[in-house]
Amino acid sequence: MNVHKDEEVFFAPSFTIREACMQASSFLAGLGVMEPRSNVERLLMHVLGIERSAMLRDLGEPFPAEHAAEWVELIRRKAAGEPVQYIIGEEWFYGRPFTVTPATLIPRPETELLVEAVLEAADRLWPPDGAEAPTVVDVGTGTGAIGVTLASQRPGWRVSASDLSPDALEVARANAVRHEAAGRMAFVQGDLLAPFAKRGAAGAPDAEDIRIDVLVSNPPYIPADDLAGLQPEVRDYEPRLALDGGADGLDPYRRMVEQLPSLAQLPRIVAFELGMGQAHDVAALLRDVGEWDDIRIITDYGGIERHVIAVRTTK
Repeated sequence: MNVHKDEEVFFAPSFTIREACMQASSFLAGLGVMEPRSNVERLLMHVLGIERSAMLRDLGEPFPAEHAAEWVELIRRKAAGEPVQYIIGEEWFYGRPFTVTPATLIPRPETELLVEAVLEAADRLWPPDGAEAPTVVDVGTGTGAIGVTLASQRPGWRVSASDLSPDALEVARANAVRHEAAGRMAFVQGDLLAPFAKRGAAGAPDAEDIRIDVLVSNPPYIPADDLAGLQPEVRDYEPRLALDGGADGLDPYRRMVEQLPSLAQLPRIVAFELGMGQAHDVAALLRDVGEWDDIRIITDYGGIERHVIAVRTTK
């Protein structure tokens, strides 16, 4: 294998797996890549097709020559700033692997808290052992992480997922198939709540079929002027359509609240993910509607007010 001069810094044909891991980690760290060892280990497990336990067991083994060229290429891509999730085509969410592509936002751990909040609130209104089940809509589904997870966790629920991007919807459909939820889900292309308006939209079910009990969404929420200052992995690789929330980041929330009267009924639960410093503004938007008697702000793992959930506790 021909190795370019800069590649010699992180790989040589004589390396063991441990040496390849250490040298690549050091190389990426020198370039300012965040969490270099974690990234390298994920790439190593991917290129060798092994789990972490096997990787740790085999660290002293020679690096397989047949994977050397691919390894060099993956580290090159990571060095250029590409997110490891796009390189390997996968990210885990709520204990499940989800296919990701550059057409979709990469699922984040904090969004799992939004799923948990929806499950908890909905189970109080529609107990899992009861006769009724909610109809759920996941707006801006991306990979389908939220919608597919809800459908998987509660097989009796009726879940629809929408996205403006047809490419993202293809990824979401594939993830639904992957997790055996496709038969219980519907996928609709459109802008925010427009596909679910009373008159419907091309490809949408009839309005009578989309009585929305639970609305959940992780929409774009980055203020437009802040996009340039984002971490390069996000700014340069993740889809702008899934990031840009308008001048103050609140445009999607305002528009969804404005679209609520076009629905066949107002949802009993509305749950949003949002950006830093936006929680109280979004809660106020929902409070002004006057439909929900319980509006709560949920803090994420980093202490950021990350989610707002509004619940009407009575029918």
